[in-house]
Amino acid sequence: MRFTFVTLFPELVSGYFSGSILGRAIEEHKLSIDYQNPRDFTTDKHNKVDAPMIGGGAGMLMTPQPLVDTLKHIQSDSPNTHIIFLTPVAKQFTQNDAKRLAKKEHVVLVSGRYEGIDERVIEHYADEVFSIGDYILTGGELASMVLCDAISRNVDGVLGNSDSLQVESFESPLLEAPSFTKPMIYENNEVVSEFLKGNHSKITDLKKGLALCKTKYFRPDLYKKGIADEK
Repeated sequence: MRFTFVTLFPELVSGYFSGSILGRAIEEHKLSIDYQNPRDFTTDKHNKVDAPMIGGGAGMLMTPQPLVDTLKHIQSDSPNTHIIFLTPVAKQFTQNDAKRLAKKEHVVLVSGRYEGIDERVIEHYADEVFSIGDYILTGGELASMVLCDAISRNVDGVLGNSDSLQVESFESPLLEAPSFTKPMIYENNEVVSEFLKGNHSKITDLKKGLALCKTKYFRPDLYKKGIADEK
């Protein structure tokens, strides 16, 4: 699967994919990562990619021409692109989106800067628009990396053990249950004894109960949905 980051600051992104699971997936050709900088496509003699907002307003916007020419260049090279813009004013990205997008051939992630992107570019070129939460970042690169990471984990072969995907939070209406490792006692805190007895049926029931408690405390919205689904 191929990802293209459209960003004015590719150096902010590239280091994230140099190691660990995603770095190994790139080495094994399960993932491909590349970058396109709109500044390389600007026709402005001063190499500018931003301008004041029409009608007034604080800050600058990314102008259409550099972004449009960047996206046209990508599409001419790869016709099966799925272009995603990251912006706070959009649907929130979910695990279901990550699983669905993992089936795409080529995902293009467009990172805004300044006060955002001229809306005409988004309206004409976006296949989808996502937000990662109700807060503002200084740029879209972090959000693009979040999507790339979440999607990549669902690409066949990227995770060493694909079974781990089945028990993670958001694969059901409940958050994942607490997990433990050795030592059995650490600073007077002991692992729940039922986990040590080898009765997998009881352990499954216990984990479900703990997941319910955790979800009720941290995400009452998901808890209500989980209870409703069981009725």
